[in-house]
Amino acid sequence: MSICYSRRLQITSKESILFSNLSISSILSRETLMERLLTTEEVAELLRIDPVTVRRLVTRGELIAYRIAGEYRFTLAGVKDFVENQRVVVSMGPGPNHPYARFTERARKVLSLANEEAYRYNHDGVGTEHVLLAIMSEWEGVGARVLNRLEVQPSEVRKQIETLHPAGKQPVGDSQLVMTQQGKASIELAVQEARSLGHHYIGTDHLLLGLLREEESLAGQVLLKSGVTLEKARELVKQVLAEDQKTSKPESEQRVES
Repeated sequence: MSICYSRRLQITSKESILFSNLSISSILSRETLMERLLTTEEVAELLRIDPVTVRRLVTRGELIAYRIAGEYRFTLAGVKDFVENQRVVVSMGPGPNHPYARFTERARKVLSLANEEAYRYNHDGVGTEHVLLAIMSEWEGVGARVLNRLEVQPSEVRKQIETLHPAGKQPVGDSQLVMTQQGKASIELAVQEARSLGHHYIGTDHLLLGLLREEESLAGQVLLKSGVTLEKARELVKQVLAEDQKTSKPESEQRVES
């Protein structure tokens, strides 16, 4: 997307359309012209992120966009490609023995969303607070459902986090954000929780338990203040998973092999 140009594309002998700022590798086909383009707000709703993050993704060259009348427009195929690329990137690792190789699709999505939360607040690292916000936004995951049963309000959690860790004034750079030490520790503890429960995968439930075990972290403090303890959460995880086994496809079956 770094090289842009204008191209006049002949539609009929009498009509032509001028497109500006098209990537050389993304010349629109006639079929694409017939497809309704999505707005920034619509893409934000689809990806469950805010419009500012969508624009950042375009600026970083991660999401293909077309500038029409001064506004970004997107194809559904381009958005699907972006989502697929995120899945592949998150699933990559040194090998099948790497911890991320055993993460469910939802757990991997949570880590991707945590990265976006850090960008959203102009934070220079992905911390436990960003992981917690991401868990709650992935509302169909076991982790979010456990918190819902404990009557934890996402809006209140976000408010507490914004008070304890306000947004930065300067946008973060384009370089890949790294996880904080407490964030890494919570992931390691999540792996331990999965192992202790006899699970061969790591889901959003284990990520939540990992945050609770890292009790000195920002997420751990917010959860404790919200009345969530490790013991309560662990018991509810078992209960929700048992219910899922009876009624629907459990999160453990959604794991993608690396």
